[in-house]
Amino acid sequence: MTARLKNTTGLKSVRRGPVITPVKRFGAIFWRVLFAVIFVLMTLAVAAYMFPQQVLTIDSGDIKGDELVVLGGGDGRAERAAELFRQGVAPRVLVTGHGDCASNIATLERNGVPANVITAEPTALTTLENARLSIPLLRRQGAQRVIIVTSWFHSRRALACFEHLAPDLQFFSRPSYVGFYPQQPDRAGFNQHVNIEYPKLIGYWVRYGVCPL
Repeated sequence: MTARLKNTTGLKSVRRGPVITPVKRFGAIFWRVLFAVIFVLMTLAVAAYMFPQQVLTIDSGDIKGDELVVLGGGDGRAERAAELFRQGVAPRVLVTGHGDCASNIATLERNGVPANVITAEPTALTTLENARLSIPLLRRQGAQRVIIVTSWFHSRRALACFEHLAPDLQFFSRPSYVGFYPQQPDRAGFNQHVNIEYPKLIGYWVRYGVCPL
């Protein structure tokens, strides 16, 4: 018979569990943090899709400035700028954007804005170029408080571009609300613009450093 070995030390033996190394502990924390980040990002993405008006729109409210800047793109932007001009919000208007600069100026004049207070910048092809090409004109005219007029879904990115390129000036946003309300008959046509605005926000942040927050 095989003899059993006895514990002659007088101490009870302790069964040890698996050893958790620092590497395993770090890996577990890493995956928990990663899943939490993914969950938060997915939640934010759903919120942004469900509530684009609240996420994309920046309206500075009832303020006045030295100049209005109308960005090309239609969607009632020139009409909104003319409305603000008639309310005495700013004494001058700068129109920027290639392709529809002349038509926007014509809309302004039809809606009561005198030609001698309008400045044209007809070459900008992007929102960043709108800002880059308009800022020297604004400086030349001595504008310090500038009000950006664009579509509601474009207002966050537009304002961020101007603030990024000229942090010494004060910029505000008074957007057009055409297509803002779901019950408006023209709202369906804005869904595509709204959906592609999110990738543009991220793209401008990554490529140009224009932070939309």
